[in-house]
Amino acid sequence: MDSSSSPLLPKETGLIGSEGEEHHPSSLASKTWAELKMLWQVAGPAVLTSLFQYSLFSVTQTLVGHLGTVELAAVGIQNMVLSGIVFGIMLGMGSALETLCGQAFGAGHLNMLGIYLQRSWVILTFTALLLTLLYIFATPILKLLGQDDEIASLAGKFSIWMIPEIFAFAINFPMQKFLQAQSKVMVMTWISFSALLLHLFLSWLCIIKLDMGLVGAAVTLNLGWWVLVLGQLIYILSGSCEKSWTGFSWLAFTDLASFVGLSLASAVMLCLEYWTLMIIILLAGLLKHPEIAVDAASICMNVEGWCMMIPFGFTAAISVRVSNELGAGRPRAAKFSVIVVVMMSIVTQTIFVILILTTRKVFPAVFTDDVLVMKKVSQVALLLSATIFLSSVQPVLSGVAIGAGWQTLFAYINLGSYYLVGLGMSLLLGFKFNLGLEGIWGGMISGIAVQTIILIIVTWRTNWENEVQVAKDRISLWGRSADASLSSK
Repeated sequence: MDSSSSPLLPKETGLIGSEGEEHHPSSLASKTWAELKMLWQVAGPAVLTSLFQYSLFSVTQTLVGHLGTVELAAVGIQNMVLSGIVFGIMLGMGSALETLCGQAFGAGHLNMLGIYLQRSWVILTFTALLLTLLYIFATPILKLLGQDDEIASLAGKFSIWMIPEIFAFAINFPMQKFLQAQSKVMVMTWISFSALLLHLFLSWLCIIKLDMGLVGAAVTLNLGWWVLVLGQLIYILSGSCEKSWTGFSWLAFTDLASFVGLSLASAVMLCLEYWTLMIIILLAGLLKHPEIAVDAASICMNVEGWCMMIPFGFTAAISVRVSNELGAGRPRAAKFSVIVVVMMSIVTQTIFVILILTTRKVFPAVFTDDVLVMKKVSQVALLLSATIFLSSVQPVLSGVAIGAGWQTLFAYINLGSYYLVGLGMSLLLGFKFNLGLEGIWGGMISGIAVQTIILIIVTWRTNWENEVQVAKDRISLWGRSADASLSSK
């Protein structure tokens, strides 16, 4: 397949100043508009897909919030901490496919994509088996971390009911990256929307109408994820990806060592980001009146999650754009795409900041009936807004890292920013200076700020011509065995 037939690699790629194309518009506005149209081919559906999938968690947490403060705190810890750990690991490891599938697709080697997908399934399913231990021993782990006994016990019980979710993640994320690399994103949007509609109805039925409480919440949330997984699996196996999916193959069990290395680097990079939310929740549980602090932090993280869906959509788009363009040998196109998407993300997140600040005394009532919790949420709304604004750039640059294959470098940056600067400041402000939840959150904001500055410098100083050669070498090395075997059939 010629790379120019890709929806994200059309002949109009010349509009962004890449090498050797036919069209060269004179104005920056024309180039930017052309790039935006290509970005939104993936970003639009990706934003909706992220919103619909995140809503599976959000709907459950919102309905449980009306059962009581202990129930909300327990589900909040399970969703944000325990499930957050698993989600981060699985999404991170699955993101290795964004680099490999995206660059292979850009280079026109479609037959390699299905092999990469199956290798990722093998690795993530084995990882899922190991991660079940985290859910099984959730209660003693949470108590060891200093969480309230009642909250830890209920969160642990809920975690055991949520074990099927782990394996849904293991199958889901590789399929998403596989489809995303080929710009088959609209189908994911419709499948996610259908799963959400079913989840909305069943959650209302089981949690509220039938009064099944946390059992109903676990049943419906697990079912929602597995409906999503089965929908995507049926689409792939039905022949809709005939050039990239050539059937199950024993090649899935070859070259696993290199694949594991990139998967682990991807996981570490993204986990260090996702786990900052977990740390805030855990540290909040060590404060006085932990129910109020954890509930307020959970609600704010829920709101932040909603606001971050657009940057996450941009993350998907830019990882596809960068990996496709590098695989196709167009470095200037990749660089220009990065600039455009960063500016778009800043604009959208600024709008969210304005909305949060103007409704900070109102929106907490959507999530809880407790007056003290609502008051606390209103108090930390300014910190929530600062986090959302700073995070307008960071997810996009993480997408650039995934598209280019810089996961290891960015993992080190995230480690230093979040856990040396951010965590250190959180402990100092939250406990040493007794600033409570505000201090904990403020400390993490300092880590995000440091990370964002470093990522901007690294991306700005990148030699994109060199990255094209790195992409070619990666495709040649990792695809040689797959190409040879598949071409002999």
